Amino acid sequence: MTIDLNEPGVDGLAGAVEALRVWQDDRTPLQLHPGDLGWAWTLGAERLAAAVRTWSVAGRIIAVGYLDGPDVLRLTTAPDLRQDGTLARRLLADLNDPERGVLPPGKVGIEVPDGALLREVLLAAGWIPDEPWTPLRRDLAAPVEDCGLRVEVAGPGTAGVRTAVHRSAFGSPRFTEEIWHVLAAGPLYADARCLIGYDDRDNAVAAATVWSAGPGKPGLLEPVGVHADHRRRGYGTAIGVAAAAALRALGASSALVSTPSANAAAVATYRAAGYEPSPERLDVSRTA
Repeated sequence: MTIDLNEPGVDGLAGAVEALRVWQDDRTPLQLHPGDLGWAWTLGAERLAAAVRTWSVAGRIIAVGYLDGPDVLRLTTAPDLRQDGTLARRLLADLNDPERGVLPPGKVGIEVPDGALLREVLLAAGWIPDEPWTPLRRDLAAPVEDCGLRVEVAGPGTAGVRTAVHRSAFGSPRFTEEIWHVLAAGPLYADARCLIGYDDRDNAVAAATVWSAGPGKPGLLEPVGVHADHRRRGYGTAIGVAAAAALRALGASSALVSTPSANAAAVATYRAAGYEPSPERLDVSRTA
């Protein structure tokens, strides 16, 4: 088969997102999700489009990659081609050749779903296992319990509250009220909700954004954070429960989240919120 590598551009983002929606399934390992691109919309449409790569056969997208930084690629493929040798070898060639415009020379990392032949092909070509991540999943077949916080969905009037919690939680000044409006204006946000959790004194103590991939599909938590002034009080667990409830209301079959395995506190928080860990997944890196 003839495989075409493309930078889809702004007009082609919808096709990449739709492919990711179709590929989401509770029977498959955690993979690149439409919500990952939804959250990345904070970059603006043009910068996001410049960070997306697609591989296609006869117009059908069979693989999607997102450059989550100049030297980190998050990549997934159509499930029916995850063990296809031709695709795996073509991806390896594109990843190893900087002139193809996917990854630069030198040290780079890639996230690829467990069970993909590409992982074996990369390792055989001299790539090495790298940072371990713990995926977690909460089934949403049953109603979700009350989280113990007052939770509201952020809107234009409370965007400043939502972003203030995020900046405190992550120690980053980047997510401003103006950037929230860029996020909310993106087409993927129609299937998302930004949640703010308030304690009994009406302090905004935690926040999360959840992304649906459509009814009956796994939804994603990205990102989740607790205000620095209100940590170690169970609010991370509470907002994790609230996020599951919000995704269930959107029709999601399950709620997904992933965190570095080294962040034991985050893993414990999600487990306390009813998320069950899946087998640990290792990124793969090239040292030179």
